[in-house]
Amino acid sequence: MIRMLLRVLGPEYAPPVRRTVALMTTTAIVEGLSYALLVPLLQALFGSTPGDAWAWLIAFGAAVAVFAILRYRSDLSGFRVGTTLLRGMYHRLGDHLARLPIGWYSTNRVGEVSALAGPGVLRAMSVIAHLLAPFISACATPLTIVFVILFFDWRLGSAALIAVPVVAAIQVWTGRSTAAADEEGAERGNEATGRVIEYLQAQPVLRAGGRTTERFRLLDDSLRELQRANRRSTLSALPGVVGLTFTVQAMFTVLLVLGAFLALGGQVGTVEVLTILVLAARCADPLLSLTDIGGKLRGARSVLARLDTVLRTEPLPEPLEPVRPERHDLEFDATVFAHGDRRVLDGLTLSVHEGQRLAVVGPSGAGKSTLLRLLARFHDVDAGAVRVGGIDVRAISTEDLMSRIAIVFQDVYLFDGTIEENIRLGRPDADDAAVRAAATAARLDEVIERLPGGWSANVGEGGALLSGGERQRVSIARALLKDAPIVLLDEVTSALDPVNEAAVHEGIERLMAGRTVVMVAHRLRTVRRADRVVFLDDGGIVEDGTHEELVRLGGRYAGFLDLQIA
Repeated sequence: MIRMLLRVLGPEYAPPVRRTVALMTTTAIVEGLSYALLVPLLQALFGSTPGDAWAWLIAFGAAVAVFAILRYRSDLSGFRVGTTLLRGMYHRLGDHLARLPIGWYSTNRVGEVSALAGPGVLRAMSVIAHLLAPFISACATPLTIVFVILFFDWRLGSAALIAVPVVAAIQVWTGRSTAAADEEGAERGNEATGRVIEYLQAQPVLRAGGRTTERFRLLDDSLRELQRANRRSTLSALPGVVGLTFTVQAMFTVLLVLGAFLALGGQVGTVEVLTILVLAARCADPLLSLTDIGGKLRGARSVLARLDTVLRTEPLPEPLEPVRPERHDLEFDATVFAHGDRRVLDGLTLSVHEGQRLAVVGPSGAGKSTLLRLLARFHDVDAGAVRVGGIDVRAISTEDLMSRIAIVFQDVYLFDGTIEENIRLGRPDADDAAVRAAATAARLDEVIERLPGGWSANVGEGGALLSGGERQRVSIARALLKDAPIVLLDEVTSALDPVNEAAVHEGIERLMAGRTVVMVAHRLRTVRRADRVVFLDDGGIVEDGTHEELVRLGGRYAGFLDLQIA
């Protein structure tokens, strides 16, 4: 468990974790040794000179005080280390997720990442703060008491020692028998989380189609499967609970019978037997708590295993010696890219001169957006190369590549904050004048003027408090502020009303000025602003030329425009 925890977190966290574990173990052993003083204390108390018990009582009180101090320090250390690990885990997971290829984020990953990044991380990191100390105490304290009994009477101690491997075997067997059920429960939990997110996001569509009842049934089925999986997990752990309880009770019964037999035979004093039975009874509670603690630890271990799987997922490789391109022309060289079993691009070759505006047109699924994503290296090609300034994007550092590219997508996501904060994502160190100039150039100033809070108005999660056109203007202002030499546009006006479309086009015109531009577009107004147009279909370029040349050609592009006009 600790090894997996350190593997997930990284070696830099090993020293404080090991110190905390050592302190918790010492505390548990001191607790067990303090109970050893009960033997001479009770012997003196029930002996011929009860006054001698005062010295042992003071010694016992001192031992309990030492234990209390150690327990306080170990618990405090556990909380501090747990908080540090939690913060470190969030940072490491966030940094790693940001480096994973966009293709990794398939639909079924939403529930998994949501469950891991929320309650999953808290559950895994709570091991140090809340579970490790009770677990070590439940193991080390009874074991110490067994050795204390062994020291005072080898026969009773040997009888108690027999229970140690039995308890260990029950814990191992319980862990193995519940592993499959725990894994199923985790999978059902991820699926249920994904269904909840899907249900919430799909409310407008479901209500418009009158399908809320059907969708609720799907969610309900998912939650019911989660309930069944949790029930199976509980039932699979039940034999271990019963076995552990029976073992503890059997151990106490054996010690009681054996102690009575030895006392009646005069081989051991009655006081010693009573004291040893008190010590044995003290073992019962921590041993029985192993069932609950063990279940929580197995759950945390399951989360750690899933975190480990995510963190072991290879991000796109960074070049060992990154190259900085001097130019900003673009090139696709015999590019092949597949999504699942389908080849989206099949040997595509295309070049875009620096400062040129290229429009990419074609039917849905032709690979238009894939071109933009490969340029931004959201994915790596399966064959061929994508180059910026003659340099393969795989030889350019991600930071350097992204600093040269401004992207405006059709679906704009804004973070829950102010408009200014969302614009500053383009260049966080920009001064106020630059931010306001970008907003004015994107025609965002007129939106800000009519908002109640102006610049400090909150846009809501995902920009929900703004219209689609207003979100698009924020996105363009962000790109303008970034001032990157390469601009990628993905159908940014396809779903806008005429007023917003006119404003967005004006902002886009300013954004494209003097830059290398690749735009995925269908609107005639947008395509005609391009220096060159390519028609994409079946993973390759079908037609290539200027707007006027392709119209005169009367081919696929001309037919595409005729459909739009019709």
